[in-house]
Amino acid sequence: MNYRTILLVGAPGAGKGTQGKILGTVPDFYHCSCGEVFRNLTIDSELGRIFVKHSSKGKLVPDRYTIQLWRENIEAQTQLGRFHPERDTLVLDGIPRNRHQAEMLHDALNVVGVFNLVCSDTEKLVERLQRRALRDNRLDDARLEVIRKRLAIYEKETRPVLDYYGPELVHTIDSTQTPINVLRDMLRVISRI
Repeated sequence: MNYRTILLVGAPGAGKGTQGKILGTVPDFYHCSCGEVFRNLTIDSELGRIFVKHSSKGKLVPDRYTIQLWRENIEAQTQLGRFHPERDTLVLDGIPRNRHQAEMLHDALNVVGVFNLVCSDTEKLVERLQRRALRDNRLDDARLEVIRKRLAIYEKETRPVLDYYGPELVHTIDSTQTPINVLRDMLRVISRI
């Protein structure tokens, strides 16, 4: 299956999850947050232990486990009737996290747009992540050294995903705006693709 897909890319705290959740409520759009899928694993599963081992240190889960979990989750959501690949546009956030993952997903994704959510104020990102840690009990967002490591990993590993998809698919959005204004800017692009 080749899923019609919109990718949400940005540093941790840039608003990918917020925008993905909103788009997921629009008919014919289905939001999948790879981070949420990992956080919903139980610690007694192999993938759950792998996730905790890596995320507690601010590291990314190895690619093969990430792609395996994503494929299993999408298949399950299709079987449950939540995702209808023949009509829904898949909105992904948190995957692909690097160029290798993008290459691994090449056969599964028909990427029609990539939203690069940009927040140039690093301190604002840190503040958002710390608030989220308290609100959502997110251990991966609680410690400052882990946050800084995650931001550095984003710059090194995830930003190159934008180059992989190229300028014709990438749309840069200022995520320092209010969520409604970010959504407005995204919808203007979506209406054209």
